[in-house]
Amino acid sequence: MIYVLVGEDTLAKDVKMNALKAEFLPRHLEAFSLDTLYGKELILVNLQERLLCLPLNAGKRMVVIKDAEELKSDIKEFLVSYAKNPQPGIVLVIDIGAYKSSAAFIKNISSHAQVCRFKEQEASDTFALCRQLDSRRAAASLKILQQLLRNGERPERILGGLRSSWVRNSANSAELKKKLKLLLTCDIDIKTGRLKPAFALERLIIKLCGSQNTFS
Repeated sequence: MIYVLVGEDTLAKDVKMNALKAEFLPRHLEAFSLDTLYGKELILVNLQERLLCLPLNAGKRMVVIKDAEELKSDIKEFLVSYAKNPQPGIVLVIDIGAYKSSAAFIKNISSHAQVCRFKEQEASDTFALCRQLDSRRAAASLKILQQLLRNGERPERILGGLRSSWVRNSANSAELKKKLKLLLTCDIDIKTGRLKPAFALERLIIKLCGSQNTFS
């Protein structure tokens, strides 16, 4: 019995994990029947030993692999093989952060496991920022901007990415012209030192998202 939990919504994944524990592990045996392993530090022999341990009182054992996107290739190969003939008394839960990081592994094991997909965080790049701005989602746009700045992305590259995306995809020339004017004003505010870069970019986002009539 194998479950693959994929995504970055830790709250939803915890709910699913608790439901699995309630289904398979009696509360008074949980401390003796649950092993939690971590992908980055896991070696194959240790995993094999855990999967061979017998459950207590003819019940079930649960083996949970956290951060499974960091598993070594030999362990992934073993798990794909193991999934074809798993131990009947073992409930194996493989917890993976993002689908893209382990797409091939998930595809290979999915025919022998129950895969549960959960919400994943949108990539923090200028394309993601552009999509949120076009949908006038100020809070989501500001969150992506903050992550970009924490990652060391330069303000001029953020502005350049937005400009490139809008020029390439905009079908409304009047709307595009107004967007580019706001970008230019933001760029001038930053380069002249009139405003701090973070504040200038935040103000740009608020202006772009602020009113449904902004570009009418």
